[in-house]
Amino acid sequence: MTQSGDQQSDHDESDHAGQTPSVWRYAMATRAHAVIDVADYFALMREAMMRAQQRIMLIGWDFDTRIRIGGGRRWWNLPRRKVAPARLGAFIVWLANRRKTLDVRVLKWNFGALKAFFRGSMMLDLLRWWRHPRIVFKLDSAHPLGCSHHQKIVVIDDKFAVCGGIDMAGDRWDTRGHLDNDKRRRGPGGRPYGPWHDCTMLLEGEAAALLGKFGRTRWEQAGGKRLLPCAPQEASPWPAQIEAEFRNVEVGIARTRSQYADAGEIREIEALFLEHIARAKRHIYFENQYFASRKIAEAIAVRMAEPDPPEVMLINPQSSDGWLEQAAMDGARVRLIHAIQEADHKRRFSIWHPVTAGGTAIYVHSKLTIVDDEVLRIGSANLNNRSMGLDSECDVFIDSARPANGHCGPTIRNLRISLLAEHCGVTPERVAERLDQHGGMAAMIASTTKVGKRLVPFVPHQLSDTEKALADNEVLDPERPEEIISFYRKGLFTSRILKRPKG
Repeated sequence: MTQSGDQQSDHDESDHAGQTPSVWRYAMATRAHAVIDVADYFALMREAMMRAQQRIMLIGWDFDTRIRIGGGRRWWNLPRRKVAPARLGAFIVWLANRRKTLDVRVLKWNFGALKAFFRGSMMLDLLRWWRHPRIVFKLDSAHPLGCSHHQKIVVIDDKFAVCGGIDMAGDRWDTRGHLDNDKRRRGPGGRPYGPWHDCTMLLEGEAAALLGKFGRTRWEQAGGKRLLPCAPQEASPWPAQIEAEFRNVEVGIARTRSQYADAGEIREIEALFLEHIARAKRHIYFENQYFASRKIAEAIAVRMAEPDPPEVMLINPQSSDGWLEQAAMDGARVRLIHAIQEADHKRRFSIWHPVTAGGTAIYVHSKLTIVDDEVLRIGSANLNNRSMGLDSECDVFIDSARPANGHCGPTIRNLRISLLAEHCGVTPERVAERLDQHGGMAAMIASTTKVGKRLVPFVPHQLSDTEKALADNEVLDPERPEEIISFYRKGLFTSRILKRPKG
């Protein structure tokens, strides 16, 4: 079933094997596709899992077994046992019972595990999972104090994989329309939530097998029993309803990991961001939940100071979720924007946030980068210090400058246009026309309507002393684990931080 060489290679995941320090591995994908927003993703994952034959591995920051992933309708003349349940927890049990060859492994960050006790039926789902001989749910605590397991990866049969920013959790589902007052946008408990924008990448072939290897290693590091690679199979779990945007492309994988036990520190994601920023000639399009990394901001400022800098556009949420994150992350964003603006003599840097037709802020959770319509990058890493060196992260990217990928440029451009069209509430054809007319993304946005679904310029606010202290001390966004220990020793996680602003 498995070759010994494959068994040994699972533990060689820190070796770059001749690649640059910014990339772990390159591997070919027979198919690849960017999924935008979660309504499509949940439905696609349901179909892919229905096609699984050997193993489903779900690796995530959070899971909520109560979410509905589609289906669940039972016709009057169809036996109930033949219809897959709509809820994730029940669906996994139903699928494992239906397919006797199938194993399911679920790995979730350990922090916040007690939330399960307050999620109603989730505890019952986890009990059913625990009693099932082929479903294993595990909490990942293999990281230093204060770090998180932030990857969002799915691998099915080592043939199909997903890597991106979408968790299989509540308060995520939304359509690309991001409609006001969409009654379908309700959490598992029935509570309505606001519009949500996200993305991920589907992969098939060698790239999926490589993510399978990565997932098995992470499973073992978290204390799970060693898993062998799946046996080769012809059948693919690739969802039949998806016509892949990319075929026969080379995919790069980059990671972040803190040093823990025998596993060394990895900062490939940070190095790759710096390479991509330095490489850009015409434009960089970012979608990201945060903007708080000093190194990323410094690299952008260097480019903005050039005689003819590229255009850099960042799509961010209007504000972070929660008071403490707003004070720390949003405060750092204001600091960094002011620093970049000082160097931005051509006004090529801009930051925007999307709103619905009714003016409601759309929360941006996606982690996507497009460089010169040559590089498409999607993953779990935010543009903050944590994702550069603290939390476990995984990004995948397609670079049309690689020999196998010369055909990818037009598809990457189409995706950028599609995203701008989604945010601006106009057709992709209108976006393409106005990009040609105005020559830049910010100018194109400025020419669109100021009513309806749109992008709004981010206006930095005046920071309070508290926000300055949280941003300057990087309490919630340290660069390395040892800084967290230092914060504790200095008492920076107590109310004293409110009395110690740094200017």
